[in-house]
Amino acid sequence: MSKKLIISNWKNHPDSLAEAGQILDTVDEFSGSLGEKELSLVFCPPFVFVEEVGKILKTSHLIHHSELGAQDISVDDNMALTGEVSGPILRRLGVRYVIIGHSERRWKLGESDEIVNKKLKAALRNEFVPIVCLGERARDNNFSDFLEEQTLSTFAGLNSDEVARCLIAYEPIWAISTTPDARPDTPESALASISIIKNTLLANGYSLMANRYLYGGSVTSRNARDFLGSEGIGGVLVGGASIKRDEFVKILAIAAELQ
Repeated sequence: MSKKLIISNWKNHPDSLAEAGQILDTVDEFSGSLGEKELSLVFCPPFVFVEEVGKILKTSHLIHHSELGAQDISVDDNMALTGEVSGPILRRLGVRYVIIGHSERRWKLGESDEIVNKKLKAALRNEFVPIVCLGERARDNNFSDFLEEQTLSTFAGLNSDEVARCLIAYEPIWAISTTPDARPDTPESALASISIIKNTLLANGYSLMANRYLYGGSVTSRNARDFLGSEGIGGVLVGGASIKRDEFVKILAIAAELQ
């Protein structure tokens, strides 16, 4: 089985740079024990830790199979926007990946598809690899239509080459543990939704040869094997579990075992 991509989204954690270093030290120690096996990792810390995390990645075993990511990007490269971080700044810090349209930004902070689309274009303009999050809030009779519309709005105005540069993370909001009445998703269900996204893009003239589809909906060591073991899922976007050192190592161990 090909190497799966593990994206670690730390959200607004940990509380200090020292704790961030401890997480990376634990992962570094584990990766050093794998011998010839290699992981494929992306770490997306809060903006305040991006520069220092990048330095740590370059001075450990993680340099061989880890990349630096950001959790968001400004819609504009030069406009004065208080609190935002622009693409050129992120590039200077060594960022390669950027999360676009995470469910928490869409649903909790009110980012529209139009704003997500502008951020996606900013990421592509600055030559990042966008991790584009898509997913429905409820698995009801209209979820297919919702996914189609969200997909079209998010990728509006892009050409085939630009879409092909994106990673697409299916992130069902109803499966996230912090959501009221959350229930677990399954690989079969996730693949059905991924198929809707693929077919929507294909119907609009996009070539998907280079795309990689990920799953991100409360990934833990309890369900990681199911999703990482699925041929149609190229990796996972890990949230809360990625800052729990022992839990995250368990997920990495599963990924290494499945290679």
